[in-house]
This record gives sequence, C-alpha cells and structure tokens, in this order.
Amino acid sequence: MKLKIAYSSCPNDTFAFHAMINELIDTEGIEFSVDLADVEQLNKSANLGIYDVCKLSYSTFFSICDRYIMLRAGSALGYNNGPLFVSLKNNFSKENLADLKIAVPGEGTTGALLLRTAFPECKNLIPVLFSDIEKGILEGEFDAGVLIHEGRFTYRDKGLNLIEDLGSYWQRSTGLPVPLGGIAVSRSIENDIRQKINRILKRSIEFALKNPDKSAEYVCENAQEMDTEIQRKHIDLFVNEYTLDIGDIGQKAVETLYETASRLRPDIKNEKLLFIE
Repeated sequence: MKLKIAYSSCPNDTFAFHAMINELIDTEGIEFSVDLADVEQLNKSANLGIYDVCKLSYSTFFSICDRYIMLRAGSALGYNNGPLFVSLKNNFSKENLADLKIAVPGEGTTGALLLRTAFPECKNLIPVLFSDIEKGILEGEFDAGVLIHEGRFTYRDKGLNLIEDLGSYWQRSTGLPVPLGGIAVSRSIENDIRQKINRILKRSIEFALKNPDKSAEYVCENAQEMDTEIQRKHIDLFVNEYTLDIGDIGQKAVETLYETASRLRPDIKNEKLLFIE
C-alpha cells in the first residue's frame, strides 16, 4: 500500500518523520509518497483532501474533522512552546489593537486562533508565510506579528519585543499545554490502517530520539533557520511526551481548544471523536 503524506519542513517534523520515510524502521508494508510544505499550505491542502496523512494546525483540523481524524502520535503540543505576539516597538500600546496591521502565519493556524482568543480586538490580521513575519515587522510592513517555529528563538536578537506569549496566556487560562498541530489521517482510510500508521510514526519518533544524528542532515537541509543549535532547541521543545502519544492531558487540551474555537467560529464541525482509538 502507498499513501500520500505531507508535513512541514520544520525541525520537529523532519526529525520525527525521517526514519519512516527512509525505511529505517519497520513500516509494516506501507510506502509513503512525501511532500513538505509550509504549515498554512498544509492546512489548505488538507481542506482540499489532497493527502491521506497530513500535518495540520489544530485550528484548521477543527473545521475539517468530519473528514480527518488525528493520530495519537506526532502532535506538537506542550508547555512554554506557544506562538509569540511581537512588535518592533518596546512601548507598544494595547489600546489601539484594532488599528494595527498584524501578520499571522495563516488564517488556519493555531497561532491566529490564540491571538483572537487573547486579543479579540485584533481585526486586521494578514496571512504571511511564517518565515517572512520577522522581516515584515522589522521593515515596517506590519505593526506586529505572531511568530511560530524557529522565530521564537531569534526574535530578541532581531530587535523585536514581546507583547504576549500566547502559549503562556493559554496555560494561565486553562492550566493545560498548548495544542499547536497534529498528524491527521483521512477518515476514508480503514481504522486498522490508521492504527498501523500511528504505530509506524511512533516507532519513527522513538528511533529519532535514540539516534538524533541520523536525521541531522535531513533536518538541516529543510530548516528555515540554519543554526544547528537553534534546530536542536526547536526539536527539544516541540518533540516531547505528547509527541509519542497525546495522552489524557494532551487530549483534554485539544478538546478545550476545540470548545474555544467553536465559540468563536461558525465553521467548526460537530465531531465527538477527534482521535483514533
């Protein structure tokens, strides 16, 4: 069996998937045709049903969860690793949020959802490729922006200032880890195959954790930030116990974000089962 799979070029994804797509582990007879893309491109592609298995922002997943279901392995979820709301000015005023041009890494990203949750006054949100947001703020194209992935490690060195750590905001509000993205599989695929994919991915992550040097070249050639120390920090932050298995706490965090999104957006689907069983 051959399946079409897509994930981001970010270090946590390339680290996690390296072993399975290169058949360094048992893939149980499944071959994978692989595409790498920006997270918002993945969100849009999944909305079109292009892939059998696809990395998704949880925010987008909630609007298509009638067609996709989440694997228990592979999620980017945890404490102190959420999106950052930043600006160039250190005397930023929260009183004029409605007037600001704010760059977000895609309408369907969890970063955009968390910004709307924390700052409902923000109205002028402009989707931008995540790796271009820092530059856009620095050059005055945007007043502020939401940084994800490697940007959280570099923004201070670039001269940007933190307005709000949106992940910390979520943690203070809920006491739960922040759910960023996960690996979704089409509901048209039979459950025994979904379980097999989940086992393969978990096996791939375990291999990567035990053999981090094996994936180093693959991670480096796809990363936006070429500093290997930052790549390592990225992996250490986003690949954790919830990546191996979402667990009860992780699942509660996703369900809480689902309820939050349902109150804010009319496009959220009413689906009781979000994860494979």
